[in-house]
Amino acid sequence: MKRIFEIDPWKVETHQFNKEDKRLQESMTAIGNDYMGMRGNFEEGYSGDSLQGTYLAGVWFPDKTVVGWWKNGYPKYFGKTPNSPSFLGIGITINGEKLDLAKVKFSDFDLSLDMHQGLLSRSFIYEGKDVKVKFEFERFLHIVQKEAALIRVKMTVLEGKAKIDFDSTLDGTVVNEDSNYDERFWVPMNEDKEARTIQVKTRPNPYEVPQFTVLEKASLRHDGQVITGEVTTEDAKLDEKFSIELNEGETYDLEKDVIVVTSRDVKDEDQLAVANSLMEKLQAKSFEENLADHTAVWQKRWEMSDVEIAGDDAAQQGIRFNILQLFMTYYGEDERLNVGPKGFTGEKYGGATYWDTEAYIVPMYLGITSPSVTKALLQYRHDQLPGAYHNAKEQGLPGALFPMVTFNGIECHNEWEITFEEIHRNADIPHAIAMYTGYTGDDSYVKNEGMDVLVGTARFWAARVHWSKWRNKYVMHGVTGPNEYENNVNNNWFTNTMARWLLRYTLERLPLATKEAQERVNVSEEEKAKWQDIVDKMYLPEDKDLGIFLQQDDFLDKDIRPVSSIEDQRPINQHWSWDKILRSPFIKQADVLQGIYFLNDEYTKEQKEKNFDFYEPLTVHESSLSPCIHSILAAELGKQEKAVELYQRTARLDLDNYNNDTVDGLHITSMSGSWLAIVQGFAGMRYDHDQLKFNPFVPEGWDHYGFKINYRGRLIEVYVDHEGTKITLLKGDDLEVVVKDKKLELKEGETKNA
Repeated sequence: MKRIFEIDPWKVETHQFNKEDKRLQESMTAIGNDYMGMRGNFEEGYSGDSLQGTYLAGVWFPDKTVVGWWKNGYPKYFGKTPNSPSFLGIGITINGEKLDLAKVKFSDFDLSLDMHQGLLSRSFIYEGKDVKVKFEFERFLHIVQKEAALIRVKMTVLEGKAKIDFDSTLDGTVVNEDSNYDERFWVPMNEDKEARTIQVKTRPNPYEVPQFTVLEKASLRHDGQVITGEVTTEDAKLDEKFSIELNEGETYDLEKDVIVVTSRDVKDEDQLAVANSLMEKLQAKSFEENLADHTAVWQKRWEMSDVEIAGDDAAQQGIRFNILQLFMTYYGEDERLNVGPKGFTGEKYGGATYWDTEAYIVPMYLGITSPSVTKALLQYRHDQLPGAYHNAKEQGLPGALFPMVTFNGIECHNEWEITFEEIHRNADIPHAIAMYTGYTGDDSYVKNEGMDVLVGTARFWAARVHWSKWRNKYVMHGVTGPNEYENNVNNNWFTNTMARWLLRYTLERLPLATKEAQERVNVSEEEKAKWQDIVDKMYLPEDKDLGIFLQQDDFLDKDIRPVSSIEDQRPINQHWSWDKILRSPFIKQADVLQGIYFLNDEYTKEQKEKNFDFYEPLTVHESSLSPCIHSILAAELGKQEKAVELYQRTARLDLDNYNNDTVDGLHITSMSGSWLAIVQGFAGMRYDHDQLKFNPFVPEGWDHYGFKINYRGRLIEVYVDHEGTKITLLKGDDLEVVVKDKKLELKEGETKNA
């Protein structure tokens, strides 16, 4: 655990600069606008250890899979988000000395990410031989004009005289740290001195994946007026240089406006004209006016999504930081996109889509965004069904197998225990259809497009199980559950349970589907009978003496002992060999408990409690996805201290670097966990069987908390303090809710106490 930023309800701020924490700082001050994003790199450059990172949504490259032993069915490529051309650079030299905080003397350092609007600011005083200059930087990625980035630097000479040389750059020669052969993903197309643009293209690939073209355009302004310097170019690079001289007390401001367009939206031959037009539109307004437009959108988002916590500023900062980073990554405005585990904050996980979206993002976004946002995520998977059918065929099976990792529906993960075996995703992803239907009450999707997904995945599961004569049950061998510290196991309870659920849910919904959908999926009576037989006879391992569901066959053969016995060896993934981890009883993340969370109303409180009490002490929480599930279940079971402990972990996972891995980038898809831990955990929100329920408590040390949710066309505000709970129907039709088993009839504008 390491905390490098100060506690503030609305800011991530530090007044210290530690070189050894540079990458950590870059991750935590990353910004984005769900079109593009960037790490918190320094505009003037930095020669010390750093990960330069700029990323464009939906732009990716199929890097050749490299393995020691090729196996049939392996994905041919591993999808990665290329580190995109950098437009950040504003090189600065003062009286002949290059400004580089790795080398020069400076003081009064301040770095701040304002969470009201995702504005990144930095200031310091450069202390040269005969001069002192205060530098103030600001930048944001425009949430309204998404192709636009705005950067501003203000310089004030405090002592002496300063000749300042500027070098504004566009750099398409950047590389990924994780490329297979140190090869560049980008090849130059052209550089235009007059237009101040570079244009690059991802290099050719043999996999029929389209090449992506990116054009970047920069323009400089001083006091709102466009200025020009001397421009030079080389392959995939552009430099614009000019100089100024300032006397003591004088100030100069420089604004760098950037437009980025890609072939996802604009044809190669049209990109220059479009970029010129967008730049003209951007520069019709000042930096302040553009920032005001940008901030107004953020204000509306916060009005809907903010969670207010009184009495614990660390908890307050954590939840807001997570909401900010989620919304900077994805807000559902482009149904071709999804949510990568690292978003725009680093290269790890390649920027691809995982099952994290459906399991963790969907339940949060259902509550705080328009239903159209979640429907876009459902449509994303439906559009990629051809890839899912391809994946199943690669495994020699019928039906559809959704990928563990993807950009286009084709599996692009190159670890066999994940690609071949972590197939629980093929039920987790369709489970989002049930969540959407149950929460919104809108069954139009499950009756039509959703049925394609359900039937395709049902056919896969029906073929993936096999009949055990010995058990007289259907079983499933050779899988990896959510606990990736166990590979190639038999009868993982979660996988078997979710496969059974998928078949059951499909059978229940099939008769209600539209005539067109039923004709399209064409499920035979023989298939339905087989699916029902599997539902009735699926083997689900359990130990009746302990009253628990077994994570998999033979789990109790392990050396069962609590995590507290190895505290000095954590995180184990950074201390132990993989062999030792696989043989240990220690669990990476919720596995059995993930299934209990998903299918919550199917289990008794006694079942939940016994399984929680057995498995949580074995869990090292070395997946970012783990703490929130445990926090929610702990809250439901009345284990308030444990619920709060695990909330703190999920809310401040990155801000406090719990797992010592935030240098790689933020854990974006797990950031929804802090919202879920409060709303589903502390407030106990459930929406079982068309009934919205709450069972709230206030964590010790908190004065109160409050949040808003969308629910079936209503806007509801929930306020919880030590005196009780207030529920207000801000907008919408009358609604009955249940708070601590008490029914409340709500009318628009009314507040009810419980």
